[in-house]
Amino acid sequence: MSKLIVSDLTCQRGYNELFSNISFELNSGEILKISGANGSGKTSLLKILAGLNSAESGKLSINNNKVGSYDYQSDIFYLGHLPALSPELHCKENLDYLTQLSISSSNQALDDALTNVGLKNFEYECAANLSAGQKRRVVLSALFITQAKVWLLDEPFTALDADGINVIETQITKHCDDGGICVLTTHQKSNLHGLRTLTL
Repeated sequence: MSKLIVSDLTCQRGYNELFSNISFELNSGEILKISGANGSGKTSLLKILAGLNSAESGKLSINNNKVGSYDYQSDIFYLGHLPALSPELHCKENLDYLTQLSISSSNQALDDALTNVGLKNFEYECAANLSAGQKRRVVLSALFITQAKVWLLDEPFTALDADGINVIETQITKHCDDGGICVLTTHQKSNLHGLRTLTL
């Protein structure tokens, strides 16, 4: 069982307070959607949960491990809303780089992950030659490899067609059915079951 505990988080950027006193708990199998207007702090909250940014105040823990600790960070897999691919590297090299932070993957695992998101035969295509949707699929294929317990996904469905969205929603559901936790932002309608919502 996994538990993410967020207590009294406050985030300020410059002179603007984006949100204050945010608290929630998530257990294994739960999915939380962060919603709110543009500029309300959705991405900032995900980055704080990922340990990439610091909050003005508040506490974070996963299974009693504090944010910034090795055990906390090992349990986190964060995907931002930008592709974060190197244009000079091909799909397989980019995916290998993305996943090496959490797990060393075999050639077969990389091939299978790309196939799962509809990029079979694109393994050696340079990222510079891909469409926006294909780039997004490369990044999201990491979800078929990572062993992290908590997924933080910023607009994961951007640039995906209906089939692509279905593939990723199915993988999120599988992750949570297997005891994982997912926190995401999305402007699109979701078919994920049991979705909780936190509005900033």
